[in-house]
This record gives sequence, structure tokens and C-alpha cells, in this order.
Amino acid sequence: MPNQDTPDTTVKTPAKKGAPTPSRAEREAARKKPLVPTDRKAAARQSRAQLAEERAKARMGLAAGDERYLTARDRGPQRRFVRDVVDARLNIGELMLPVLFLIILLSFFNNRDIDVVSYIALWAYIALVIVDSLVLGFTLKRRIERKFGPGSMQRGTRWYASMRAIQFRSIRLPKPAVKRFSQVD
Repeated sequence: MPNQDTPDTTVKTPAKKGAPTPSRAEREAARKKPLVPTDRKAAARQSRAQLAEERAKARMGLAAGDERYLTARDRGPQRRFVRDVVDARLNIGELMLPVLFLIILLSFFNNRDIDVVSYIALWAYIALVIVDSLVLGFTLKRRIERKFGPGSMQRGTRWYASMRAIQFRSIRLPKPAVKRFSQVD
């Protein structure tokens, strides 16, 4: 806090007048820029380079979990907590794509027994993923209410957690901030 006895010297004093004050027309002419640049190709290249730089910065911020670059869906302390909980556990849904790929490969065989077994395995796996998502949702609700207070769970949190849980860990955005099987509180 500045001392009350000394005057504030941070206020800039105007410089001494060395030339007449420019007229309004002169000031407006100095501010004017052409609507269309003289070298349009160079301006387009510069604009593309600037946009690419901004996109790269936003992509890095999103991957790092910087709140400024997150979408509205991913913002807030509750969503960060949900991401950490999902990333710390082993989710059955992460294997959804490889299992579906395997079942598609099995369907190419013209054997009715293999087809029946593969379809039963498919529906059993989907049921396991749904049960895992339900368990995740109920567990999250209990943990969120313990951490943030009763009735504080945001709308759509269970769906957000389930959708994150069925993605491969390596392609999740924002990137996982916790290691698998670590304790999240």
C-alpha cells in the first residue's frame, strides 16, 4: 500500500508542446488503414499463419486442461473431479472398439455357431458396459455429494462420465491428469 504522505508519481504528465495539435482530419487520416491490403496473397498467408498459431495454442491448452480453452461442457471443479475419477479407474467401456472389431471379424465366417456365439458375446459385453456405467454414475454421485455438498451434482454429470469412460484413455480430451489406479479425493 502506498504511503499516504508522499504524492503519487505514477500519473503521467503530458509532454511539453513541441508542435501544434493535429486537427481531427489529420488524426483520422493517420488512423485509417486500407480495407483491402495491397498484397492480398501475403495478407491471406499471414492470416492463415495467425489462425494456425491460435488453434495450436488452443489445442495445447485443451490437452493440458487449461480452463480458458475448455468447452463449456468440460469446465468447472466438478467436471475436473469427474475426469480424474474416470481416468483413475479401469473402465470396461474402453475396450468397446476392439471387442466390436473382433465381433465383426467373427461375423465374416459362414458358421452359424460362431455367429450365435459372437452375437451373444456382443450383447453380454454391451450389458457389462451399461452396468459399469451405472456403477460409475452411482459412485460418482456419492463422491460428488461428499466432496461438494448434498444436491450439488450438476446435470449431465453421469452421462459425461460414461462417455469419457468408453473412450480410449490415449484419445481423451482433456488429457488424463491422474495415473490409473491412483487415489482421487
